[in-house]
Amino acid sequence: MQSKTFSWIETATSTAIGFKIALLAQLILFPLYGITVPGTTHLSLVVWFTGISLIRGYLVRRLFVWVHHWRVPHGYE
Repeated sequence: MQSKTFSWIETATSTAIGFKIALLAQLILFPLYGITVPGTTHLSLVVWFTGISLIRGYLVRRLFVWVHHWRVPHGYE
Protein backbone atom coordinates (compact mmCIF):
# COMPACT_ATOMS: atom_id res chain seq x y z
CA MET A 1 0.00 0.00 0.00
CA GLN A 2 1.24 3.49 -0.81
CA SER A 3 2.00 5.73 2.16
CA LYS A 4 0.38 9.13 2.57
CA THR A 5 3.79 10.78 2.25
CA PHE A 6 4.54 9.02 -1.03
CA SER A 7 1.05 9.90 -2.31
CA TRP A 8 1.79 13.53 -1.53
CA ILE A 9 5.22 13.41 -3.25
CA GLU A 10 3.74 11.76 -6.34
CA THR A 11 0.89 14.28 -6.51
CA ALA A 12 3.21 17.26 -5.95
CA THR A 13 5.60 16.09 -8.69
CA SER A 14 2.78 15.62 -11.18
CA THR A 15 1.25 18.96 -10.27
CA ALA A 16 4.59 20.79 -10.58
CA ILE A 17 4.86 19.52 -14.14
CA GLY A 18 1.25 20.55 -14.73
CA PHE A 19 2.04 24.03 -13.36
CA LYS A 20 4.62 24.63 -16.07
CA ILE A 21 2.38 23.22 -18.79
CA ALA A 22 -0.60 25.31 -17.64
CA LEU A 23 1.41 28.53 -17.54
CA LEU A 24 2.79 27.91 -21.02
CA ALA A 25 -0.70 27.02 -22.31
CA GLN A 26 -2.15 30.21 -20.85
CA LEU A 27 0.58 32.32 -22.42
CA ILE A 28 -0.15 30.76 -25.81
CA LEU A 29 -3.94 30.38 -25.67
CA PHE A 30 -5.10 33.58 -23.99
CA PRO A 31 -3.90 35.82 -26.85
CA LEU A 32 -5.57 33.48 -29.38
CA TYR A 33 -8.89 34.22 -27.66
CA GLY A 34 -8.23 37.93 -27.33
CA ILE A 35 -7.60 37.74 -23.58
CA THR A 36 -4.90 40.14 -22.46
CA VAL A 37 -3.77 40.05 -18.84
CA PRO A 38 -0.56 41.08 -17.05
CA GLY A 39 2.06 38.45 -16.25
CA THR A 40 1.16 38.59 -12.56
CA THR A 41 -2.43 37.64 -13.41
CA HIS A 42 -1.22 34.66 -15.45
CA LEU A 43 0.88 33.54 -12.52
CA SER A 44 -1.92 34.10 -10.02
CA LEU A 45 -4.41 32.06 -12.05
CA VAL A 46 -1.97 29.20 -12.50
CA VAL A 47 -1.17 29.19 -8.76
CA TRP A 48 -4.88 28.95 -7.89
CA PHE A 49 -5.56 26.16 -10.36
CA THR A 50 -2.38 24.34 -9.33
CA GLY A 51 -3.43 24.42 -5.68
CA ILE A 52 -6.83 23.03 -6.58
CA SER A 53 -5.19 20.35 -8.74
CA LEU A 54 -2.78 19.40 -5.96
CA ILE A 55 -5.61 18.85 -3.48
CA ARG A 56 -7.72 17.00 -6.05
CA GLY A 57 -4.83 14.75 -7.09
CA TYR A 58 -3.96 13.85 -3.51
CA LEU A 59 -7.57 13.05 -2.58
CA VAL A 60 -8.09 10.90 -5.69
CA ARG A 61 -4.84 9.01 -4.98
CA ARG A 62 -5.87 8.37 -1.37
CA LEU A 63 -9.35 7.26 -2.51
CA PHE A 64 -7.80 4.66 -4.81
CA VAL A 65 -5.47 3.47 -2.05
CA TRP A 66 -8.47 3.15 0.29
CA VAL A 67 -10.55 1.27 -2.31
CA HIS A 68 -7.64 -1.06 -3.06
CA HIS A 69 -7.14 -1.70 0.65
CA TRP A 70 -10.77 -2.74 1.14
CA ARG A 71 -11.21 -4.69 -2.11
CA VAL A 72 -7.99 -6.74 -2.15
CA PRO A 73 -7.79 -9.52 0.44
CA HIS A 74 -4.89 -8.94 2.80
CA GLY A 75 -1.84 -10.96 1.80
CA TYR A 76 -2.67 -10.74 -1.95
CA GLU A 77 -1.25 -7.27 -2.63
